[in-house]
Amino acid sequence: MVLVDTNIVFALLVSSTPLYDAACELYEHDGDWRIESHGLVELTNVLSRYVRAKLLLPADALGVLSVAESRLGPRVISVSNGDALDMALKQKVSAYDARFLCAAKLLGVPLITEDVKLRKAAPGLCHSLADVLAA
Repeated sequence: MVLVDTNIVFALLVSSTPLYDAACELYEHDGDWRIESHGLVELTNVLSRYVRAKLLLPADALGVLSVAESRLGPRVISVSNGDALDMALKQKVSAYDARFLCAAKLLGVPLITEDVKLRKAAPGLCHSLADVLAA
């Protein structure tokens, strides 16, 4: 089981991303991916930005979202808003990022993320995709 940030899910489901091959390798190694519930909201936002920038067609974005929901929907981890607020204040990160950190703590696994700022803020709770694949 691995906990992934939205940027890892996006990389797996959109083959034109630079991290596509690495995300596929992680998924082949361990396909039991978990995500914090807000991650699917973030993914929806990223997809809408890509459509507006004409980097994805609307139908393709809907397809990506559908695949993400079917693969991850049953594996969504929800954390309390209070815990997220507490984590955000302690780690000096956004409440959105804190939700992922709380999920990592709850599951007892690191968050796999390409968010450098988040990894620096909580190095004990986060790993990069490259670090995980190298281990």
